[in-house]
Amino acid sequence: MLTSLALILLVGLAAASVCRALRLPPMVGMLAAGILLGPHALNLLDGSILGISADLRQMALVIILIKAGLSLRPMDLKQVGRPALLMSFLPASFEIAAFVLLAPVVFGVSRLEAAIMGSVLGAVSPAVVVPRMVRLMEEGRGAGKGVPQLVLAGASLDDVFVIVLFGTFLGMAQGEGAAAGLVRVPASILLGIAGGILAGLALHLLFEARYTKGRAVRNSTKTIVILSAAFLLVALQGTLEHVVPFSGLLAVMAMACALRVRSPGPVAARLSEKFGKLWIAAEVLLFVLVGAAVEIRYTLAAGWRAVLMILLALVFRSAGVALCLLGTRLNAGERLFCVISYLPKATVQAAIGGVPLAAGLPCGRLVLSMAVLAIVLTAPLGAWGMGAFYRRLLRRD
Repeated sequence: MLTSLALILLVGLAAASVCRALRLPPMVGMLAAGILLGPHALNLLDGSILGISADLRQMALVIILIKAGLSLRPMDLKQVGRPALLMSFLPASFEIAAFVLLAPVVFGVSRLEAAIMGSVLGAVSPAVVVPRMVRLMEEGRGAGKGVPQLVLAGASLDDVFVIVLFGTFLGMAQGEGAAAGLVRVPASILLGIAGGILAGLALHLLFEARYTKGRAVRNSTKTIVILSAAFLLVALQGTLEHVVPFSGLLAVMAMACALRVRSPGPVAARLSEKFGKLWIAAEVLLFVLVGAAVEIRYTLAAGWRAVLMILLALVFRSAGVALCLLGTRLNAGERLFCVISYLPKATVQAAIGGVPLAAGLPCGRLVLSMAVLAIVLTAPLGAWGMGAFYRRLLRRD
């Protein structure tokens, strides 16, 4: 396992450096490194690390969500309230609708199988989007009108919405009812936010109690405690799965946001810096392991019809984003940036793309092929688009 970790970090960083030199997003190099090192190419990664790949990817995602929460302010969220709420479900709904309408014609699948396919591909990737939005907030690009905050909040809620819909459609394909699953969407979001805020306030009281006794908690210790609490919130989602709906990842960001509100400005800034340093290694782990999950033969088997379907669905998705932004103060360039930001897919597709196949559904192999192809096409495209055009489309405040 140690050799595999060394290869992931060294080859991932080297590939990222090559991409930077070529003025490509570093993430593209990390994904390529994962594909090369993975079991479907050179097969240089130990089976033990691939066995815990999903957990490692989730750990990396938790780190960047904490940093995102420490960068958000309540006034920012209030400013982007209505559009952020619409962005959390409307673009994904448009994309799923595109699959329901067109996939039966393109692939000859049933409407329900098309809905399952759309719910797998409908989620934007927080792993691609969140780091860029955090960097834009730090640089002050578009922050005056709340552009990065809007995308950050919408993308975080979007994943919850799509994953719950996926579970609902999968249950319908296996003979379960749909009504209970649809009720879980708002409940999961509300309980996740409430649980995260309570956890953040509890941590703040713990740190303050130590400070008033003259034993201030070091920022490095705070980082470890916050990270541990975040892991517990994510684990709580699995524990409560059959009791009440609860979004662990949303709770993590809400916890970090509550901590930022209650902590003095310099403390929140230092904590954000600590998690930024952790993200350097976590980013490499995340994208290299996502690349290692890509099966080239499934990508090639998908064919031109799959590419066409993905592109048509992205057109529907972009129309959904544009509809969400009607009536806002954003100009045409800022709206175009929001459309570009909602293109990349990676994390959710890598996590659930193989579930229909494992469940024995007839469409399982096609869904997995589509998920892999969506990662290969849209993750580099979205990352490149955000990196190439943000200076032209977003004004520095």
